[in-house]
Amino acid sequence: VQLQASGGGLVQAGGSLRLACAASGRTFSGALMGWFRQVAGKEREFVAAISGYGGITSYVDSVKGRFTISRDNAKNTLYLQMSSLKPEDTAVYYCAGGPGIRISGSSDYSNPAKYGYWGQGTLVTVSS
Repeated sequence: VQLQASGGGLVQAGGSLRLACAASGRTFSGALMGWFRQVAGKEREFVAAISGYGGITSYVDSVKGRFTISRDNAKNTLYLQMSSLKPEDTAVYYCAGGPGIRISGSSDYSNPAKYGYWGQGTLVTVSS
């Protein structure tokens, strides 16, 4: 099972980027997927999660209205559309797969320890 994240790069504040996470080795249809980010020296932070068939999403407050998580189960790919980027969004972004995690009735989806599969990370740098 592999998750391959891509799409990171250098962008000016106010700009946009679209991250993608391709899954191979098994299908993640029906499995909750999430995006996390991490700055050196800090804990991995929850960014967004999406239910197995895309009907329910959740975001950390700091990205609400600016980021959109989506998925294409036919392509086994997860996305994170990031707009109005700020310098504080600078981080390594990781996608994660969490079969068995529920997005309703629990906050487990925001806990990185609950996820069983991780991509390698893609660096997003937002310049001021």
